[in-house]
Amino acid sequence: MASPKKLGLPWPEFNEGLSYNDVVPPSHHGFSLIHFYSTNYQSSAPYQGWLQRVESGQITVDGRVVTDPNTVLRIGSKLVYHRLPWKEPDAPYLIEVLYEDDDMIALHKPSGLQVLPGGLFQQRTVLTQLEWEANNQGACETHKRRHPVPVHRLGRGTSGILLCAKTKLARARLASYFADGTSHIGEKSRDINQEFGKIAKIYRALASGIIDNDKVTINQPIGMVKYPGVAKGLYVASQSGKPALSEVYVLERNIQENNTLVQVKIQSGRPHQIRIHLSFIGHPLIGDPLYGVNGQPKCLDGDCIDESFAEDGGYHRPTKPVPGDCGYYLHAHKLVLSHPITNEIMEMVAPLPFILQTPEEAKELAIMEQTA
Repeated sequence: MASPKKLGLPWPEFNEGLSYNDVVPPSHHGFSLIHFYSTNYQSSAPYQGWLQRVESGQITVDGRVVTDPNTVLRIGSKLVYHRLPWKEPDAPYLIEVLYEDDDMIALHKPSGLQVLPGGLFQQRTVLTQLEWEANNQGACETHKRRHPVPVHRLGRGTSGILLCAKTKLARARLASYFADGTSHIGEKSRDINQEFGKIAKIYRALASGIIDNDKVTINQPIGMVKYPGVAKGLYVASQSGKPALSEVYVLERNIQENNTLVQVKIQSGRPHQIRIHLSFIGHPLIGDPLYGVNGQPKCLDGDCIDESFAEDGGYHRPTKPVPGDCGYYLHAHKLVLSHPITNEIMEMVAPLPFILQTPEEAKELAIMEQTA
């Protein structure tokens, strides 16, 4: 049996840093440099942190380094904050390729690897590895080179199938599949409605406690609340949120370990939907550091906020759990979709980690490996 294709280059010790660009709007004419940054970007650093960044020469005004925080700004001035390179947290870099053609590529994302840049992870992402892979195809193929981009997200701690598009048309159509929250998921690929390009998303998860019913339908909206360490807010179960539907099927109940292996079909794609929904019914994922019960985080009070700042002036890493923290067991196992260009019905499968296999599946896999 041929080894599956993999892509990925080792991460350098430090990333390249970042540059953030601004143009002073009329409403900010006459503002001081420190006032501009400390009021507009409070989520990036506290006042003292921005003061440190200015005085250390990390900000330019119209191409000139300015270290006086009281510098008065003029309308239209171009501001650039140069974030210094930093060592990002450990993350895997090798990614298995499940399927690839001229229009798209399906990857088997490992747990611990972020999909798109955000927070502490600006370089160590799937997107970076895709860009490096495209750039390494050779100068002679520059005119044909395509830069695949992910069309949806998986949580950093979630493993499994990640679809990426190579062309604008494929990207638009695949994105529309994921945006359509009315997919009808059947047991066979012919149940997918080809006319509307539906997509079926099937996950495996290990939930805490024993789920009594063999099937549970969770129709709980998901919204956002303010949360320390998450600038845009945290997704939680909320009656004022957007509709979300998950169908949970029990595969195995482990009375001794007090957990339940489940298969989850989702007909919408809200962020952290499965984690929130299983938490909402009182069975949060085993090892989930963030969500407790009722679809809410374990910490939601103001005492969690740490106003001190790190060496680069920004906030320290939150002491309380954040969405990107790993430890839970969730795997995007299967996708059934219409090909974005040919409309051919396709089924993709990402092999299950051992802990998410039923005893029968583990036994069958062992026999196959011995035969091979």
